Amino acid sequence: MSTTARNSASAATTASAPAAKKAVKKTAAKPAQRPAASGPANKVPASRAGRAAAKPKNETLPASEAVESATAVAVAAGGGAPETLPVRPGEDPWTAQEIAEVVADLRTEVDRLRADVASADTALADLLRDASDGAGDDQADAGSKNFEREHEMSIAANAREMLIQSERALARIAAGTYGACESCGEPIGKARLQVFPRATLCVSCKQKQERR
Repeated sequence: MSTTARNSASAATTASAPAAKKAVKKTAAKPAQRPAASGPANKVPASRAGRAAAKPKNETLPASEAVESATAVAVAAGGGAPETLPVRPGEDPWTAQEIAEVVADLRTEVDRLRADVASADTALADLLRDASDGAGDDQADAGSKNFEREHEMSIAANAREMLIQSERALARIAAGTYGACESCGEPIGKARLQVFPRATLCVSCKQKQERR
């Protein structure tokens, strides 16, 4: 290659170098594009997200709401609306809230009575086992054990009878017949049932039963 050609090539290379540097600088200085932000529909406020995370998965309804829900299901399954339940003349019709309170009381009573029956049955079984083990007891010990056994049998029988009455009252609420006397068919009375929700007889029929 001649001297003139080499000089020309060197000059071309020197002239193109600044242009290449400028192109590199422009490319490096250009900021990278950010990903498009998600729409407002996908954005969850921090406070709401915190509440959702803190909320338990198996959250149960409050007792009053659970009772009202159970009552509504029971009425829909077989009974009528609360206001159709029989009441005595001059009494206001039953409301859903009043029936829910009666159901809550009855369910609490059922749970308590079941525990009482189980406890009395356990105590009675222990007494019967002690009676078989103490065949050689004197008359005083034998009499004491017999008294305790009869007492526990009486407690168990009473608790079992009250349990049956409470469960029957819940069944009558579900069937839409709650509040009618099982003897004469007349209304038992809303005020009486709110005090004694297990009642199955009106005052007149109850008095006749006690006089027998």
